[in-house]
Amino acid sequence: MNQQRPPTFANAPPGQRQPSGNGTGGTSAGAPALNVGFLLTDNFTLSAFSLFVDHLRLAADEGDRSRPILARWQVMASNAEPVRASCGVTVAPTAPLLDPAPFNYIVVIGGLLHAGPQLDEATTAYLKRAARAGVSLVGICTGSFVLARAGLMTGRRCCVSWYHYQDFLEEFPHHTPVADRLYVIDGDRITCAGGGGAADLASALVERHIGRAVAQKGRHVLMLDRARPGNEAQPHPPIVDLVADDRVRRALILMEQHIADPLPIADIARRLQLSTRQLERLFQSVMGQRPAEFYRRIRLRYARFLLDTTARSVTDIALESGFSDCAHFSRQFKALHGFTPSDARAANPAAAQTQAAQRLFD
Repeated sequence: MNQQRPPTFANAPPGQRQPSGNGTGGTSAGAPALNVGFLLTDNFTLSAFSLFVDHLRLAADEGDRSRPILARWQVMASNAEPVRASCGVTVAPTAPLLDPAPFNYIVVIGGLLHAGPQLDEATTAYLKRAARAGVSLVGICTGSFVLARAGLMTGRRCCVSWYHYQDFLEEFPHHTPVADRLYVIDGDRITCAGGGGAADLASALVERHIGRAVAQKGRHVLMLDRARPGNEAQPHPPIVDLVADDRVRRALILMEQHIADPLPIADIARRLQLSTRQLERLFQSVMGQRPAEFYRRIRLRYARFLLDTTARSVTDIALESGFSDCAHFSRQFKALHGFTPSDARAANPAAAQTQAAQRLFD
C-alpha cells in the first residue's frame, strides 16, 4: 500500500476520518479508553459486526449521541472498495490499514467459509504485523479460521461455532477448537463463535476498558437482558463432533437445524441419498437408537436448555422445540427426565424469578 497516497475513504463518519499523522483511528483529541479496528472478510456476517460495533457506539458517548469519545473504531481495508456481507449488504471501509499499535483490539469478522478467499494478502500481512506489535487479535464467527490460516493461533485455544467444529478440525488438525462456549480469551488472542456471542464479547470488553455501568447501558439500549460470560454454553450444542460416520453426522446437523419444524425421517434420508431403512440401520449401529428417537432427544434437550436459561412459558418452549402442543411435550419430557417441565422450572429459581419479573411488565 502506498503510504504517501492512501485510498480515499470518504464515507467515514465525523470524527472518524483518517487522522493526519497520529494513526490512532480517531481524532487527535486524546486516546480513547477503547480503540478497535475492524477487518471485514468477504461475505462477512453482518449481525456479528453490527452487534459488536453498536456496543462500542453506545459506550462511546452519553445517551445516544454516538460521538467516538470513550471508544473509537475504524473499518479498515487494503483498498476503498465496499465489502459485501453474506446477506448482500455492503459496508464501505472508513480507513486504510492503519498503524496497528494504537489499537486495543483488531477484530476480524468472518462469515461464509467456502465462498473463496476471505482476506487478501495485504490484509493477512497486516494481521501478522499487528501480532508482532502485541495487539490483541479477535476472530469472530469464522474469523477464527482467518487467524488460524495466518498461523496466529498456534498453541492457542480457538473458539468456533458448533456448526463449523468439524470444518475446523479437518483444516487444522493440530489446533484445539472449543465449541461448547460463547468465546475464549487466550492471552492476546480472543475467538468468538459469532451470532449473539459477539454482543456478549463486546459488552465484556467495554466493561473491562470503560466500566460496568457503560456496558450495562449498551445492553439495555440493545434490549439484551444480561451479559453472558464467555464460558456459557453455546445454545443446544450438538453431538456431531463425537460421531465418526459422516452420514450420521450430516443427519444430526439437519436435525439440529430443524428443531422447531422437525423433518420427517424419510426427508432426512432422501437428502442424504439414503433409503429410510438404510438410515434406520446406520443410526441403530452408530447411535444405538432409531433416528426418530434420537431426534426427539435432541428437541427435548433443547427444551431443557430453554427451561433452564430463559423465562419463556412452557407452551412457548414446547412449540419452539417442535412439539404440537404442551400436553404432548410434557409427556415426552417426563418420560425422558422423570419430572415435568413445570417441575424443572420450579427447580431453577433464577429463571422463575425472571419470569415473575417479566409478568410485571406484561
